[in-house]
Amino acid sequence: MHSAVLLIEFGSIILGLGLLGRFAGRFQLSPIPLYLLAGLAFGEGGLLPLGASEEFVATGAEIGVILLLLMLGLEYTATDLVSNLKTHYPSGLVDCALNALPGAAVALLLGWGPVAAVVLAGVTWISSSGVIAKVLGDLGRVGNRETPVILSVLVLEDLAMAVYLPIVTALVAGVGLMAGSVTLAIALGAAGLVLFLAVRYGRLISRFVSSDDPEKLLLVVLGLTILVAGVAQQLQVSAAVGAFLVGIALSGEVAEGAHTLLSPLRDLFAAVFFVFFGLHTDPSSIPPVLLPALGLAVVTALTKIATGYWAARRAGISVKGRWRAGGALVARGEFSIVIAGLAVAAGVEPSLGPLATAYVLILVVLGPLTARYTEPVATWWARRREPSRPESAPRTAEAEAPVAD
Repeated sequence: MHSAVLLIEFGSIILGLGLLGRFAGRFQLSPIPLYLLAGLAFGEGGLLPLGASEEFVATGAEIGVILLLLMLGLEYTATDLVSNLKTHYPSGLVDCALNALPGAAVALLLGWGPVAAVVLAGVTWISSSGVIAKVLGDLGRVGNRETPVILSVLVLEDLAMAVYLPIVTALVAGVGLMAGSVTLAIALGAAGLVLFLAVRYGRLISRFVSSDDPEKLLLVVLGLTILVAGVAQQLQVSAAVGAFLVGIALSGEVAEGAHTLLSPLRDLFAAVFFVFFGLHTDPSSIPPVLLPALGLAVVTALTKIATGYWAARRAGISVKGRWRAGGALVARGEFSIVIAGLAVAAGVEPSLGPLATAYVLILVVLGPLTARYTEPVATWWARRREPSRPESAPRTAEAEAPVAD
């Protein structure tokens, strides 16, 4: 009887997520806020709390985080990461300063303590690579000159996650300074070792994993990733970091094939993860933190726009391209929820989960709008502030020349 209820509940969840995804796609929206709302509706204090399938959903959510980070790692080679770090690290530092500090400041002002401040700093810092990539594709901007700048900022954030996640894991676990230092040293050592092996022996690793049979390739890559993630977690390092490093180590045709095979699984379990996060957030706890979440969303939307503008200006992009780069970086999503989920699971601060949920809901909806309208609004505002030219004044050849984007 219990297994029948589990199948009914889990089947209903998957079917509901599919219908929500189709609904979001029809309006060219990200489905993430709908998944979070579904979790709120069927979780603690919701309309119809689930019981039998909660443990199964928790396991699926953990696999979802692992697959999200694996797929992220597959997007980049170790050489790309090293190259981006050398070239664009100033943009990464500006990004961290402008967007992490507001989150930390709000946590301290609310009296949540230093651990919650570090967690909320990560929530406000990391943009949503998935949402941003989809928006750039929908707007036809993949080939724009500012797009490599946007991707460089996202790559640096992803690389920073390999250092940040072990720190957060140690902090929320409440380990001492010595144990935390050892955990961080292990994580950094593992990251450095994987990068070295990927640069030097990436072809050999990919050749070992490679297979012409899609079934065998899927099983080997998925099994290796979950195994490494489990070992990483056993060493008190985030399982997500282990999955990310596996993705980096694979390259070439293996990475492309694994990406194609694992994309449906990633989408399935990532959706389950968002539902799981919503299940553990009481809807009645959101209204008290809605105002801080809204204020934080407005401030960090502006700081992300400033980050993109500065990074694009540094790369020599035109003014219009700078505004487009800034507007594209606003969306937060999957990794903000992953970071908040670590704190929620450890019971760091009861209000942190609801605030993160409200914050992501606001910015995952606002992000596509800022990507589309930041540049037109900035151009309109600049023209409005220009002093009006007398109608009799002759137009110069310079004024008639088109401005390159």
